[in-house]
Amino acid sequence: MSASRELRPRRMLPSGTPRSARGLLAAASAALAIIALSDLFAVFAGARIYLLIDEEQGFAAAPQQRLDAAYSLYETAGDLQGNVYLPCAALFVAWFFRTRRNTGLLAPDRFRKGPGWAIGGWLIPLANFWLPYRIAVDMWGAATPLPAGGEPYRTSIWPVNLWWGLLVSSTLFDWYAASRYQSAEALTEIRAAVMQYMAADALHIAAVVAAVYFAARLTSMHWRKATASSPYSA
Repeated sequence: MSASRELRPRRMLPSGTPRSARGLLAAASAALAIIALSDLFAVFAGARIYLLIDEEQGFAAAPQQRLDAAYSLYETAGDLQGNVYLPCAALFVAWFFRTRRNTGLLAPDRFRKGPGWAIGGWLIPLANFWLPYRIAVDMWGAATPLPAGGEPYRTSIWPVNLWWGLLVSSTLFDWYAASRYQSAEALTEIRAAVMQYMAADALHIAAVVAAVYFAARLTSMHWRKATASSPYSA
């Protein structure tokens, strides 16, 4: 074996070696899929109520028994969404935290806050509309390969922006639909509120798809860069 083919030391990563987040990525992706399915079920249940209420006349266009059954199904869908969201979201936050720690090893100078903020940032009211996004942008930049041959450093963060824009939009729209639904009295008002809930759920499904894409891309980018920076190569 020639000298150029021998194992030779490379620059060590600071503060240890990153641990793969692929297992957590698979678990988080499955959890996000469960959330999307619960949202899809809520859209189906909402569509049943929407179609059973006559928009122009403002009365039920079906027997009361069918309308009661539709309301019961809609409540079940809402309960299902609430039951699956927290545990499934926790898996995504676990992946988010692991990836923050990993990318921090690659480029610690890119982060202004410690890894704990990758969890705490989600828990602070109002601040959670900005902090996780800021951390995601920093992680994306840290995992982006460095330019070669004097090329300018450029990083496109559209997957981060798409995911976060859809998530914030669906959250705000869901709050608005909830306020309209709770204050609705006439059947036409209930019908309009259900339609807004359906739109919010559809937005949330899109946000889930964008989250899976963002997470998969970031994990792949990080692992390629971490592997290229491993202590030894052939």
